Amino acid sequence: MSRAPPIIHHPAFRAEMPAGHRFPMDKFSRLATVLEVEGVPGPEGFARPEPIDIQTLLLAHTEDYVRGVIELSLPADVVRRIGMPNTDSVAIRARAATGGTLLAARLALEGGIACNTAGGSHHACAESGAGFCVFNDVAVAAKRLLAEGLIGKALVVDLDVHQGDGTARIFENDSSVFTFSMHAEKNFPHRKAVSDLDVELADATGDAEYLAKLADILPALLSSVRPDIVFFNAGVDPHADDKLGRLSLTDAGLERREAYVLGACLDREIPVVGVIGGGYDADIDRLAARHAILHRTAKSLYA
Repeated sequence: MSRAPPIIHHPAFRAEMPAGHRFPMDKFSRLATVLEVEGVPGPEGFARPEPIDIQTLLLAHTEDYVRGVIELSLPADVVRRIGMPNTDSVAIRARAATGGTLLAARLALEGGIACNTAGGSHHACAESGAGFCVFNDVAVAAKRLLAEGLIGKALVVDLDVHQGDGTARIFENDSSVFTFSMHAEKNFPHRKAVSDLDVELADATGDAEYLAKLADILPALLSSVRPDIVFFNAGVDPHADDKLGRLSLTDAGLERREAYVLGACLDREIPVVGVIGGGYDADIDRLAARHAILHRTAKSLYA
């Protein structure tokens, strides 16, 4: 039997949402089911994270914001910016997902690769959430590893269709984390941040052009940054059928993308953490299968 990389999941990744809410919250539980049916997590099953503690959240977020999320006291304008209700269920989900990315990072440092079944909340900045993102899990995890001296340099490879603006802002004055975002030029957020490297793509960019652009950038980036760990936001919203994307990748293109990024890191013996990022489709089964490409690919490379 082939080995399986650590796959992180927690039932709290699916929060309770108002009826008709446009965020596809059911995708997290459905993704876990898809992976279990396919045997992707291996015989030991999912690794289960602890919800992130407040002190660790404060490494990347302001105390007022963290308290507001947890104590359910966020101002109405911040709640609107996030696009999710300020409830216990949403707060617990955000802490569990962030704990999941931190656990994945620790396991990747041990074994080379690990993937969360949530994470990639890259619009959250220090003082606020935004765009369905409450806590910036990648930023929190990177800050914690840096604080513990487990890493000296991290690279964020953000391939969600939307710019990782919150991550860029959190690390804009921190040279220990290099932020790279390749995203649709004309998509949310309308006011872009400045990452260490931004690559903006035209509407309808397809597999060939997208993958060629990535191949032009990633090897040189890994060589120049020389990270101790890579956080890979594998958002599937660049897919042609995604409701909130403007690009035209296919399932096969996403699979080639995941194999390229994960393989480039593993070939250089750089630990890599996969988080699922964005994906928006009314068909939850189709969406979960699309997100599962990350975990299937990780397993195929780990064997």
